[in-house]
Amino acid sequence: MAIRAHMETLNKRHQELETAISSEIKHPAHDELRIVELKRQKLKIKDQLEELRTMTKAN
Repeated sequence: MAIRAHMETLNKRHQELETAISSEIKHPAHDELRIVELKRQKLKIKDQLEELRTMTKAN
């Protein structure tokens, strides 16, 4: 159960990052370094989610 809650938290954070990226890109003078960092964080969360999915399927 704790894994599911953690996955839900990660999914929520992943969506928040997607929203932040979209919002940042819409600004005429957006910060490219911020976008890269947000994308890096989003990818890290995606990797964590995939690892948790793999763990839950193995059990």
